[in-house]
Amino acid sequence: MRFTKLRRRFLELVWSRHGPIRAYDILRLMDEKDGSMAPNTVYRALDFLLEAGLIHRLDSINAYMGCADPETEHSGQFLICRKCESAAEIHDPGIDLTLGRDAERLGFEPERKTVEVRGLCPACTVA
Repeated sequence: MRFTKLRRRFLELVWSRHGPIRAYDILRLMDEKDGSMAPNTVYRALDFLLEAGLIHRLDSINAYMGCADPETEHSGQFLICRKCESAAEIHDPGIDLTLGRDAERLGFEPERKTVEVRGLCPACTVA
């Protein structure tokens, strides 16, 4: 895998948010700082970062988030606020174990394991 200057820039943009960011928000930020680029360029870079384990995709809100522990192979487990869309990554090995065991029992071969729990964050619970 080649970690190019452009891919590094995408990773920096994802991490600078300290929370979820959508692909078109990344495209807008790149256009402002680095000139116009095609949406396919953004998606290819995000796919590379996903494959490298440096970011996660949050399907329920169609966004990306930096991985809290990219050096350790793990599934993505997230608490996502339905109001402000903030997200927190958690890692519970028991959840990984249960998913793996149940998938094997059912003959299912997971390609990606992501658990997304929607609810309200502390700030939105008070508001």
